Amino acid sequence: MSGRGSGIALKAAVLVVVLFLHIPFLVIVLYSFNGDRGQSWPITNWTTQWFGAAFDNSGLRDAVALSVEAAVGATVIAVTLGTLASFAVHRFHFFGRETISFILVLPLALPGIVTGMALNATINVGGFPFGLFTIIAGHATFCVVVVYNNAIARLRRGSRSLDEASADLGANPIQTFRHITVPLLRGALFAGALLAFALSFDEVIVTTFTAGTQATLPIWILDHLRLPNERPIVNVVAVLIVVVMTIPIFIAQRLSGDDGATLT
Repeated sequence: MSGRGSGIALKAAVLVVVLFLHIPFLVIVLYSFNGDRGQSWPITNWTTQWFGAAFDNSGLRDAVALSVEAAVGATVIAVTLGTLASFAVHRFHFFGRETISFILVLPLALPGIVTGMALNATINVGGFPFGLFTIIAGHATFCVVVVYNNAIARLRRGSRSLDEASADLGANPIQTFRHITVPLLRGALFAGALLAFALSFDEVIVTTFTAGTQATLPIWILDHLRLPNERPIVNVVAVLIVVVMTIPIFIAQRLSGDDGATLT
């Protein structure tokens, strides 16, 4: 195959992959403007009324608020613990260091239902009431991994000679941390925080086992997706989530590309 033919084939393959990934989103976008409550095709009755109905839904607003609170809490914990863990694993040599690194990544690799069952059993044993705190704790278990991976990837790309040069110039450890380490990690941590927020905001499996009677946005969607009369509003919510969550993911991807952090 000629060079030109190979280029055309590669472009066609990319187009097929993009269409395969994003046509379902396009279908949901079209259904959000469907005036009929049923998902009939082709759409003949176009309307924007469901957007207004979604914004007027008090239950939906409460679910969004709970999801934001949980995502913020999980992100704060993830940034704190993930950063500390990355420093410990990268800067210090100790027995079992690689094992610690593996254990930190394990919660993200395990099926969500296994993590959810384990968390549910632990919460019951500890006698903690199910609610916002348990949701945050559950989400933090996998959000820590995202921040840790971003931070340690950036630390590994950095050079210890910068710290040594700072010390040679008379800087103490706190000054070195402020003026060398923090600027080095800033982009990776911000990207990790954005991805952790996005993961927490749309998490449903672990949330099902840790939320009790409360409903985050994903749980609200699942509950109302079963109701035919509520499906148009659910379609609108899905579209809004895609639009809103694209922003932090895009920013995180750009930051990760700039400083070498990883998204996984």
